Amino acid sequence: MSEGRPAVAVGEDDVPRCAWGSSDPEYRRYHDEEWGFELHGDRPLFEKLSLEGFQAGLSWITILRRRPTFRIAFHDFDIDRVAAMDDAEAEALMQDPGIIRNRAKISATIGNARIVQELVRQSPGALDELMWSFAPSGRRSRPRGFGDIPAVTPESTAMSKALRSLGLRFVGPTTLYALMQSAGMVDDHLEGCWRAA
Repeated sequence: MSEGRPAVAVGEDDVPRCAWGSSDPEYRRYHDEEWGFELHGDRPLFEKLSLEGFQAGLSWITILRRRPTFRIAFHDFDIDRVAAMDDAEAEALMQDPGIIRNRAKISATIGNARIVQELVRQSPGALDELMWSFAPSGRRSRPRGFGDIPAVTPESTAMSKALRSLGLRFVGPTTLYALMQSAGMVDDHLEGCWRAA
């Protein structure tokens, strides 16, 4: 998000949106229908956590465009099925051009599934409860521009520390703040965006 461009842009449909969500049809749909909506459930949050991990170092639109293939490759992010994936399946994913072919991220997704599987086996809903426990409480001021949106917060740093202590990987504070925005734990729609209303 660059300081030099407008914070809010009016799209072809005359709707004012956060500028990042106005230029591409898939970004518009994501901005309008997903980003900032509260997301709950162990499986949906495991998917979000996995995709945010794959996004590290890439643009989010790259992940969004490949999300249907990611869902096929990782069994719709069913925690038990991903946890059961073996080395041969992981190697096959390295040949799949429809996902991000990064061995460390593929391995982390499978390993993370095994950790989450144990967590939710003992207590269904435990991943949801754990992650949402870091959502900031109380009202905060609506961001007016990109400069008002942090990359890391004390809450995302604390969530990262908690998830890392369980053994999860690709869960740094910046990745987790992006997840918090996406999953509606924080609302960073900019002032003037229709979603901010």
